[in-house]
This record gives sequence, C-alpha cells and structure tokens, in this order.
Amino acid sequence: MWRCSDELRVRADELHCSSKKSAKHYIEFWKQVPSNEPYRVILGDVRDKLYYTRERSRHILTTGVSDIPEESTFTNVEMFLEPLELCYRSLCACGDKPIADGSLLDFLRQVSTFGLALVKLDIRQESDRHTDVLDTITTHLGIGSYAEWSEEKRQEWLLSELRGKRPLFGSDLPQTEEVADVLGTFHILAELPADCFGAYIISMATAPSDVLAVELLQRECHIKKPLRVVPLFEKLADLEAAPAAVARLFSIDWYMDRINGKQEVMIGYSDSGKDAGRLSAAWQMYKAQEELIKVAKHYEVKLTMFHGRGGTVGRGGGPSHLAILSQPPDTIHGSLRVTVQGEVIEHSFGEEHLCFRTLQRFTAATLEHGMHPPISPKPEWRALMDEMAVVATKEYRSIVFQEPRFVEYFRSATPETEYGRMNIGSRPSKRKPSGGIESLRAIPWIFAWTQTRFHLPVWLGFGAAFKHIIQKDIRNIHTLKEMYNEWPFFRVTLDLLEMVFAKGDPGIAALYDKLLVAEDLQSFGEQLRQNFEETKRLLLQVAGHKDVLEGDPYLKQRLRLRESYITTLNVCQAYTLKRIRDPSFEVTPQQPPLSKEFSDKEPAELVQLNRGSEYAPGLEDTLILTMKGIAAGMQNTG
Repeated sequence: MWRCSDELRVRADELHCSSKKSAKHYIEFWKQVPSNEPYRVILGDVRDKLYYTRERSRHILTTGVSDIPEESTFTNVEMFLEPLELCYRSLCACGDKPIADGSLLDFLRQVSTFGLALVKLDIRQESDRHTDVLDTITTHLGIGSYAEWSEEKRQEWLLSELRGKRPLFGSDLPQTEEVADVLGTFHILAELPADCFGAYIISMATAPSDVLAVELLQRECHIKKPLRVVPLFEKLADLEAAPAAVARLFSIDWYMDRINGKQEVMIGYSDSGKDAGRLSAAWQMYKAQEELIKVAKHYEVKLTMFHGRGGTVGRGGGPSHLAILSQPPDTIHGSLRVTVQGEVIEHSFGEEHLCFRTLQRFTAATLEHGMHPPISPKPEWRALMDEMAVVATKEYRSIVFQEPRFVEYFRSATPETEYGRMNIGSRPSKRKPSGGIESLRAIPWIFAWTQTRFHLPVWLGFGAAFKHIIQKDIRNIHTLKEMYNEWPFFRVTLDLLEMVFAKGDPGIAALYDKLLVAEDLQSFGEQLRQNFEETKRLLLQVAGHKDVLEGDPYLKQRLRLRESYITTLNVCQAYTLKRIRDPSFEVTPQQPPLSKEFSDKEPAELVQLNRGSEYAPGLEDTLILTMKGIAAGMQNTG
C-alpha cells in the first residue's frame, strides 16, 4: 500500500528519518520498513509505542519505576487514535475506502470502546471519610473543626478554597490510618493515566458539601484531569433531600463551569430498601428521579441516572428490561448507568451469546423508554402510594429497628454470623464492627434471609400497607387493580414481589427456627410467618391471581424443578449450622451408610477439607457449598 495523502506522507517521512534501529526490542522487526510503504512506517511506530506503554506499566507495577521515558508511550487514548485516524483519512482520500472500512475501522471502534485500560475503574468512598480528612486539615490549620461546621459554612469554606490557589496541606499533616488511606487513593489517581478512571462515587452522600469536598481533595492531590464526581443517595431521607441538594450544587457558578452541562447522580437500591423496606424505597426513588430531572431541566444540565441495583429483588434486582421500562418518564433520555455485580455478572455476561442478549435487552429497553414513555401516575394513584409507603415504612421499622427481640432472632434464625466470618464476600459484612442492623451491609442482610427462603426484607411492610388501604375504603381494591394493570412501575414492583413469594417457603424457615432459635423467640418467628402468608394472600388479591406466578408458567415450572434440590440443601445447611453452634449435637446417621467402596475409608481420604477452619472438620466446607447451592437456586440472590 503506497498511495497516500500528503498529510500522511509528511508524517511517514519524519518517522522514517528519526526511527532508530537499536531501540527495537523485538528481533523480527529490526529490519527498517521501506519508506515507500508509508502505512507500515506509521503503524510500526504505533506498535512500538504500544509495546513501550505495556512494558512501562509492567515495570511500574512490579518495581515502582521504569527506565522507559513517558514520551515514548501512549498516555491517553486520543494519542493512540490519532495515527489510526490519519491512516483512515488517507485511505479514504485515495479511493481505498473499502479497505479503510475493513479491519482498520473495526480496530478504531475497539480502541474507542476499550481505551488503553480495557475497563475504567470507578472509585467509591463514604462521605464521612472525606469529612474526617477535611476535619484533620482544618484542625491542623487552626481554623476550627470542619465536622462541626454547618452545611452553609462548609460550602462557603470549600468554595473559597476551590476559587483560590494556595495549597491546603503539606507533608506535615498528622494522619490517622483512615485519613492516610483516603489521601493515598487520591495520590494514586494523580499518578495514573486519567483514561483508567470513570467516576468518583460518594456513598451515603447527603449534601452539596460532599461533592465539593471531593473536588477540593482532587485539586489538592494534583489530579491533572479530575474524575467526575457522582453523589450516591441511599437512605430514605437522603433520597427525599436529593433534588434540593442537586439544585443547590447547580446554583454554584464554579460548579457549573466545572461540569460542562453534564451530571451523573446515583441512587442506591440496597441501603434504601434496608432502611425503609422495599415498597417505600421503590416509591421514594421513583419520586426522587422525577424531581431530579425537573431540577436538571431547569438548570439545562444533561442528567444521567446511575442505578445502584443489586442482583436481588431486595436490592433492586430483577429483569432489566422491565426495570428500565418502569422508570419514570423523561428520566432515561437515551443514557443510563446500571451496576452489575456478584454472580449477576457471570449470569448476564459470562458467555458471548448471553452478553449480546443482555446488551440487546438494555439497548432495546432504553430506546423503547424514549420512544414510548411509560404513563405518569394519576394524582389518586400517587396519593394512595404515598399513604401506603408511610404505613409500610412504619411496619418495617417497627419490626426491624424497634422490636427488641429482632436482632437476636435474625442472628440465630439465619446464617448471618457464619457468613460474616467466612471469606466469601467482596466487602466487609459490616460498615462498623459493632452495632445492630444499621451497621450491617445490605448484601449480608439480604443474603441471610434468602438462604432461609424467607426473604423478609423484600415483603415486610407490603401486607400492612395493603391491609390499611383496603380497610380504609373497600373501593381502593379497584384502584389498586387499576394501578397494577395500567402503571408499569406498580406492576413491576408487585410482579417481583410475587416471584419472591414463589421462591419463598415459610416451612423451611420454620425448620431453621426449630433447630437454631431459642424457645422464647419461637413465637416471634411464628408471628413473622403468619405475616408472610397474609401478605401473600393480599398480594394475590390485588394482582387478581389465584396462585403465585400464574402469569409466568415458564418460571413456575423452572422453580418447581429446582425445589427438591434447594430443599435438600436447606436441610443440610440447617443441621450444619446446628452442629457449628452446638458441638454436642449429634446427628444419627441412617443405616446403611455409604456404598461399600466408600464406607471403609476415613472422610479425610475422600474429601480434601479446609484444615484452617475454626469449626469441626467438614462443617465450613458443607456450609459454603450449601450457601452457594441455595444462592444459585434462588438466582437473584445478592
């Protein structure tokens, strides 16, 4: 290929003259590329730079330094794309467009999609940790305690610092381990190429100062290209206050100059559900999104909603197509972000055909939401939902947070304590080592109830809400049925609940109670199981179904096939937990034992057990296997 544009010819001649043979690290490419093949000259340089980029990264990762100068590497994706685009333009200009549109265009698309880092990493940190860092700085500077300042004073100080130029702290800043950890993350962000990172997410965000604090820390730690900052609103009260907090941010000139008309806001399904129950959390997120979109339109900002959904229904999980279509009108606008985590990644993207199907679903649902927006709820539906949410939250909190026996019952009736001790989670099971349900992370909270097939966090509160509304006025049952048939959000919420009831089994939960729960707490468990049955009955009445999942016979059949396997695993798990907690408990083996070829051997010869376990041999292995098996059988588990 020798025909090329003048632009490419000039570049190729420059490179040809300057390339040094001795600098190559791979023998097969030592021969000089002839100058009458300009595309090879350009692409040879791209290949060399890619090689150096990879080697420099490898050296820095292993030893912390590299003798390869940064100038001979690609530091961002634009540098990588530029010579490729030059080749593309030249081919098109010389009549070789069919060649340009072949593998070169494919490669350009891959580079644009994956960049140099393949996957961009989001950084996530809790707002309180940033407050601690700033508090350390203000105390050190002798200007007071940032943690004790009001929101107004915090904003005022942060903005004056952001508009100023002076550095805030030097190497003499006294640092606790936690403060050093947060600042260490910012320093790493400053060292690595900006292309490697996506958003900086502030979990448990409540106010504008949380966002400004991260902007200030990014500047102080000399991050050349600051990450976009995404507040994550999780608790019910924070979701309610989110629109006002975002409006306050958009009213700050400095911040509007910084974001360039684009903002991302994340809403948390897990912790809002744990805080107030599924019904109230779902409704509050719906309303918060509507309000946030209004705020963004007012300030002419393009807002992308980032849905922090977990795999389970209790953490916002469920079929993605339905979930997208049930979002409020105008909240998607052709762009949305969704978290996919844990075993859901394997389930949705584990194989090529699954990956394509998942991406098609997301794309189709996003397009459909824009072209046929779901209907807005009627005022009377809103009023009914508001009333139901209040009742549901009250019922949920009265049991989970105010019932003195609840924590003890939860810890003994589920494998939560054992789960926390085993190294199978992606994060610590608690935010703080002490404390009750508040400090427990949403994942083990949901996981523990899923294991016993009781799914309490998903349905608790619904029954009381339905009962209250129907008793108040019998005609409300018709309104609820109308909402179910006409309003996608309400329908999806109830359909997911129905699926959870199909997977639940209070009989299994009763077995765990019988084996593991103290006698004085047994009646409490019985009460909860009655609540489960009553909620299920009311749900079927509202949905107009005789039996759970009658509208989805395919799923019903799959659950029926899995049932016997999961039940066996549940029984195994319940007895294993009993033996872990009560070493004197004996299980009488049924005769005859294993077949002849196994019965003469010691168990240790048959199975390689985890020797490092603190429990009796084999118990931890059995527990992990049953946990994985039940989780796989329950599918959207958490």
